[in-house]
Amino acid sequence: MCSPSDFRILVVDDIEDNLFLLRTVLETEGYEVDTAGNGGSALAKVENAPPDLILMDVMMPDMNGYEVTQRIRQNPTLPPMPILIVTAYDTLQLAQGLALEPSNFIRKPIEFDQLLTKVASLLKAHHHH
Repeated sequence: MCSPSDFRILVVDDIEDNLFLLRTVLETEGYEVDTAGNGGSALAKVENAPPDLILMDVMMPDMNGYEVTQRIRQNPTLPPMPILIVTAYDTLQLAQGLALEPSNFIRKPIEFDQLLTKVASLLKAHHHH
C-alpha cells in the first residue's frame, strides 16, 4: 500500500499565494510537492523529473494550462501522468474542448476536501496502471 509520501506532485500556478496554499495543504497530507510559476518552468520540471500528478492552473501568462497540458500529452518521451486542471471556468465546456475526463478538473474556489479526494483517487488509479 502506498502512502502520500511515495508521490510527487507538481503544482503549477502563476500566483505565489496559490502555490503556497496548495503546497501547504498537500504537504500536510504527506505528499512531496514541487512548484512552477509558469508553463515553461512546468515543462522543464516535468521533462527533468516527471511527477506522479500535476495540479495545473489554467489562467497563466505566456502559456496557459491547456497549452502546457497539450505539450505534456504530445511528448512521447514522457510517461503518462494524471493532470488535474484547476479552473474558474465551466468544467463541462472545457472538458469537451480538451477531450479530457471531467474528473480531471477542479473548480475555483478550491474546496480542499474535494481536492484531496481527487488527488488521492487520481494517484491511486494511476499507480494501479
